[in-house]
Amino acid sequence: MNPAEDLASGESNTDEDVITMAKRIHISPGWMFRDEQGEELNPRLFSLLQGIKQTRKLTIATKAAGMSYRHGWNLVEQARVFFGGPVVRLEKGRGAELTPLGEKLLWAEERVAARLKPQMENLASELNIEIQKELSGQRPVLRLHASHGYAVALLPDFARGFQLDLQYKPPSDALAALSRSSCDLAGIHVPAEIRLEGLIEHYSSYLAAKHYRVIRFITRQQGLMLAPSNPKCIQSIADLGRVGVKLINRQKDSGTRALLDQLLLLEDIAPRDIDGYEQEEFTHTAVAAFVAAGMADAGFGVEAAARQFGLEFLPVTKEHYLMIGHERTLSSEACRGFLAQLRSAEFHAEVAALAGYSAEKCGEIEALSNYFL
Repeated sequence: MNPAEDLASGESNTDEDVITMAKRIHISPGWMFRDEQGEELNPRLFSLLQGIKQTRKLTIATKAAGMSYRHGWNLVEQARVFFGGPVVRLEKGRGAELTPLGEKLLWAEERVAARLKPQMENLASELNIEIQKELSGQRPVLRLHASHGYAVALLPDFARGFQLDLQYKPPSDALAALSRSSCDLAGIHVPAEIRLEGLIEHYSSYLAAKHYRVIRFITRQQGLMLAPSNPKCIQSIADLGRVGVKLINRQKDSGTRALLDQLLLLEDIAPRDIDGYEQEEFTHTAVAAFVAAGMADAGFGVEAAARQFGLEFLPVTKEHYLMIGHERTLSSEACRGFLAQLRSAEFHAEVAALAGYSAEKCGEIEALSNYFL
């Protein structure tokens, strides 16, 4: 029997745990426009633009952004003067809507966050671990290296009774770190409905002759993220090879890129025949932001990213997100706490709120041979 399998799933959290978890560094990107005279655009404009896009009401958007209607109106007017053109169009009886300039500004804000968030969260994790060393009641640490994703991003808020050192790394880098004992768990993803022999062989090269086990994490829907209303009438992976269709791709070392490459192979589509194949982004969110800005017609990624940016989504295949660890790690205090949180109803509810995500079997321990034979 696996040493982690007798773990109870319903441990209660003490007030001290909750208070300690509240003392975490969070890093967010900050950027601004500055003109030749040194005048700067108020960065609160971006949250206001987001609210206007979602609600088409300046009154509701200002309230959601925590500012008065007058202040919101002034921000919109200041932006008009700053750029020499309006960022919001206000019409009596029709509410408010972003102009093309406003849409592009909001896209720039979203793309900055999508591109930089993994690196910022890596740094925040490192700083939090170092600061915790100086505090009383230091808790055990679990080192997790995993690729960035919507469900993985939930995990720091569920690190109760232990410290989670989460570093966003591509699957190969995570497995290499695991093989060197530089992390305790490595996150990878494997297709649920097709088998990628090359990918399995590559992953297996890091795991040979080791006593590793698999922790089931989540299953997610992968597919094509398409411009609203799908103007290019894209119906399948095969359509990516059509003339006039532009793709935004993921980076070469990502599992999503490996999955797309296999799907293209099955359709007998050569990458050289796809416009945009060589252009890469590093997260699902960044791919979705690229498509939402009209800079590509399609991207391959998770449904949650498409829904976040109001894109059409064409389901293609499902994928299991797994965590690999040495069997001795599973009996550690930190990993026992981690497994308890993965199995909790609260975590399952958070995952269920993500479009295209399932927490079925989340926290279950399985043999490595289930996936790597």
